Amino acid sequence: MEVIAALHAEPHHDGELALCCALLHDTLEDTKVTPEEITEKFGESVASGVLALTKDSRLDKAEQMPHSLKRIQAQPPEIALVKLADRITNLQPPPPDWTPEKCARYLQEARTIYDALHSASPFLAARLKQKMETYRIYTT
Repeated sequence: MEVIAALHAEPHHDGELALCCALLHDTLEDTKVTPEEITEKFGESVASGVLALTKDSRLDKAEQMPHSLKRIQAQPPEIALVKLADRITNLQPPPPDWTPEKCARYLQEARTIYDALHSASPFLAARLKQKMETYRIYTT
C-alpha cells in the first residue's frame, strides 16, 4: 500500500518496476523460487531489484543490512521505495515476545534504512520518519 501511495505522490517513478519488486521482495527468502525463475518470468530489472532486496544469509547478521543497502543504492530508486515501504509497514506494534532492547535494535535498523535511502522518495522518507517516532514507545 505504501508503494502505491508513493507512486501517486511521486508519479515520476517506474510504477511497474516498483510494484513487481514490492510483490516479489520476500520471494527468494521465503520460497524455493530462484533468481533465474524471476528473471525468466519478470525480466532482468525485476530480478535484479528483488536480489538487492534479499538478505544475503551467507553473511553475518550485522553485515546483512549494510550489504543490502549498498546493493539497493546501486539499483534504480524504485527499489529503495520498496525497502522504505517495507520498513514502514513492518513498524507496527512488535510481537509480544520482543524485548524493549530488540525493539530498539529494530528501530535503529529503520534509522539506518532511512539514512541510506531517504533521498529516493521524500514522501516515503517522511512516512518512515513518522513511523519511527511512533515506534519509540516500544523501546523503553
